[in-house]
Parts: sequence; structure tokens; C-alpha cells
Amino acid sequence: KETYEFWRTIAVHFQGHNTVAFYELFNEPTTYNGRLGTLSWEEWKKINEDIIHLIRSYDRETIPLVAGFDWAYDLTPLRIAPLDAEGIAYVTHPYPHKRQPPYEPKWDEAFGFVKEKYPVFATEFGLILGNHGIADNAEYAQRIIQYFDTNEISWTAWVFDPDWYPRLLESWTTWKLTDSGEFFKKILLERNQKPSEKKN
Repeated sequence: KETYEFWRTIAVHFQGHNTVAFYELFNEPTTYNGRLGTLSWEEWKKINEDIIHLIRSYDRETIPLVAGFDWAYDLTPLRIAPLDAEGIAYVTHPYPHKRQPPYEPKWDEAFGFVKEKYPVFATEFGLILGNHGIADNAEYAQRIIQYFDTNEISWTAWVFDPDWYPRLLESWTTWKLTDSGEFFKKILLERNQKPSEKKN
């Protein structure tokens, strides 16, 4: 009831505001191998379908984002039972500790296949191995960005904060970026360059 009331309030408040592009319905759902309760995919699917129906009764423009289990990493149930809803996208959080290299076949299995039929958005990922920097995550960092590009998966790096990890920022005072922050900044700057500005 509380969750439905939350989304009713949000949908009423933001309907018609085209600056709000997405509603991510739940952040990192998990049963944590049964330690946090039990829930089947069919039950989870129905909960999300009900919330989407509720949102759409007020706001038909904003795109609902739906996550799978394993802290929003695993979308394999979509092979058998995708949501009965149009105009949505699916979420993944493919942190490097989720799977061991080689990464790509495991990403294909867990979430990459979804892109063949539906939009996929990595709404959270970052460099968490070792000291949370490029030195410990270089292979993963390059591979995940290339994977996103190849599969046309949208992404947002986590997190622009000096306290929460994996940090992209060292300080609110100096605004200095961590080396992870510098990595993502470089990628974004390269993508915003005009063709004439890019190096051959």
C-alpha cells in the first residue's frame, strides 16, 4: 500500500513534466539467496505491472524502469516471462564483482540478450574492485563501456559523491575527481566532441 501510494503521489506530481524522463520503480531488488525473504519472478512481475498500470493512469509519458533480482543485475527471467507492459525499459547494475572474467558471455546471459527486444539501461555501475580505482578495475572499465556501446545500452556511472562508494568525487570542497571520476569524465567529454574536434 505504501509503495502504491508513493508512486501515485509521484505520478500526479510529475505528470506533464518532460524533464522527468524515467521512473525507476525499485532500486536493487533482491531476496539475497532467501535471506531477505522469498519472491518468485511471477509475483515480482505482477507487482511491477500493477505499479506501471497505476502510474499510467496519471502519467502516460514518463518511462517506467524495471529491475530484475540479484540487486538489479539478473534479467534472465525475461526469456520466459517479460512484463505485460508497453513503453518500458529494463534495468541492470553490472558491477564487476557480479561475475568473473571473461565478462561478455556472462553479461550476454544475464542482461545483454534483453536488448534484442527491449531497451536496457544500466542505471548504476562503477569500479568497486580493490581500492575502487582504475588500477584494480581497468579491464572491467574498458570492457563494460565497450559492451554498452556495442549493444546500445544506456548507462549512468555511480556515484558522484565523496562519501558513498564507488566514489567519483574526492571532495565537495575542491570538486576533485577520483581516478574513476576522471575515467568517466574522459569518456563523456569524448562523446560530446564535434566530429571535427576528434583526433584521428
